Amino acid sequence: MPSAETPAVTLAEFQELIRRMYLEKDVARGIEGTFMWLMEEVGELAAALRKGSPEEQALEFADVLAWLTTIANVAGVDLTRAVMEKYGRGCPGCGRFVCVCPDAGKP
Repeated sequence: MPSAETPAVTLAEFQELIRRMYLEKDVARGIEGTFMWLMEEVGELAAALRKGSPEEQALEFADVLAWLTTIANVAGVDLTRAVMEKYGRGCPGCGRFVCVCPDAGKP
């Protein structure tokens, strides 16, 4: 829940924040190099989920989201548009806003 110290941010605002902070470096590194950083962060998140504190887990979630956003920026993908196109009308599998897909399949 956002507080006065941590205001809410939309996905579009976050993507723009990451773009302003890192785009030049990200473009120079390229999608492949950036993807490797994302994979490293996913590994750190996995470790934090197994043995980390809630604070450590939160930081790793933030890192994964930031690196995923970085790749989207380099690839020219508008994450808000992509998310809404895929999930804005409900689950891509069953079409409902509360998924009723079988547990054995995605999602």
